[in-house]
Amino acid sequence: MRFRLKTLFTLSFLPAAWRLPVFALSGVAVGLWLVLVRVSELPSYLSDSPRTCINCHVMAPEYVTWQRSSHFHFATCNDCHVPHENVIRKYAFKATDGLRHATIFAWRLEPQVIRATRKSRQVIETNCRRCHEQTISPTPSLHGGERRCGDCHSVPHGEVHSLASTPNVPVPRLPPVTSWPYGKAWDKPE
Repeated sequence: MRFRLKTLFTLSFLPAAWRLPVFALSGVAVGLWLVLVRVSELPSYLSDSPRTCINCHVMAPEYVTWQRSSHFHFATCNDCHVPHENVIRKYAFKATDGLRHATIFAWRLEPQVIRATRKSRQVIETNCRRCHEQTISPTPSLHGGERRCGDCHSVPHGEVHSLASTPNVPVPRLPPVTSWPYGKAWDKPE
């Protein structure tokens, strides 16, 4: 094992002329990765903080409408938008959904109106039913299972969804990710 690690770190398996360029390119790649982690606020996505959602400016209307909703005191973004069956599924969903969001925002393909994907709608529906189980359990089969909760109930984001739906709304400036209190209570509206 020691021999293999030494061989790997010294690049002794490469011709001598290639070692310095490979070390240099590896250093550049690691440096770029660290810059990307910092600039993208990557560590914040491991938390359940709703402030993570406003790392992208297009999510400001969703953040603000959630802050003003009845769900604000009881549920975070991840309570509704992420699966809760197990930790692996939760972080796998966060990773795939986050990569989709990152791709959309990196290529400037943000839609004017934010809509949940089919997969996200299924997760949201499951979480609505999980949290409100006692309320809906007396209701017989909820319209034969053909309707979703969101067909009649538009909380917490309301019915208007676009980048212009909450103009001039004060959205909190985010402190650097290194000073965030991960796992603590989120900011209350003013």
